[in-house]
Amino acid sequence: MRALLFDSGVGGLSILGALARAELDLTCDFVADSAWLPYGDKPAAALSARVTAIVQAAAQAWEPSVVILACNTASTIALDAVRAVLPMPVVVVVPPIKPAAERTRSGVIGLLATPATIARPFTQGLIDQFAAHCRVIRVGSAELVQVVEAKLRGAAIDHGVVGAVIARLFDGPDGEKLDAVALACTHFPLLRDELEAAAPRPIAWIDSGDAIARRVGVVCALASHSGAVRLGRVGFTGNAAAIRAAFGAVGFQTFAPILEDAAGFRIAPMAGFGAA
Repeated sequence: MRALLFDSGVGGLSILGALARAELDLTCDFVADSAWLPYGDKPAAALSARVTAIVQAAAQAWEPSVVILACNTASTIALDAVRAVLPMPVVVVVPPIKPAAERTRSGVIGLLATPATIARPFTQGLIDQFAAHCRVIRVGSAELVQVVEAKLRGAAIDHGVVGAVIARLFDGPDGEKLDAVALACTHFPLLRDELEAAAPRPIAWIDSGDAIARRVGVVCALASHSGAVRLGRVGFTGNAAAIRAAFGAVGFQTFAPILEDAAGFRIAPMAGFGAA
């Protein structure tokens, strides 16, 4: 079975990591639309059209068994359009509001996402359905996406940005009761250590990775611990060096023991999808 992971940048590596931890017998191709990063500040209509076009082009060329929209913003904006043009199943990440609401004891949870995901009616619908009994502290940050991208390029962490995000979570009304945060951007689990270090106390940081791995296993009829994830092709629309550095920082080190043939992956630009 072959999966195509799509993300605005390299945040989808957190989903790749979850697939690897599940030990699914799966080849994974990866597309990063890094030329348009971050997605959180882009107009919805233009973003939907772009995501659909890139994913359709990659799926036609690479013929995956399943497509994974490993980007909350893309999932909440472009899911219907993507599914309309693809013949294979599409698995999406959604803000993990339900598990955060189930985890909280205080009734106060955080939602950390891009501004676009925060503002989507889809996200409000999840809150209404699963967290109506909770106080939800919503923090949208496109800057934090850039911090993660910089981290995976080997640059210094901008702790000022991280600290400002933490302050918005904990310093406002009911922040003293906050005990669980839904990480509703696939980039953010890659910054978990820094978020935990900046937080004033231990809390639960909840992401969608393991749930996505379980769903992919069901869709592809693969049992956990049935094999190992293999890296296939990597496409990108932006800087090749940044993509290589990110896979070196995360894909080749953290997950090397359970990724097979990682050193042999092929990397190439997605033609026709530049920054303009």
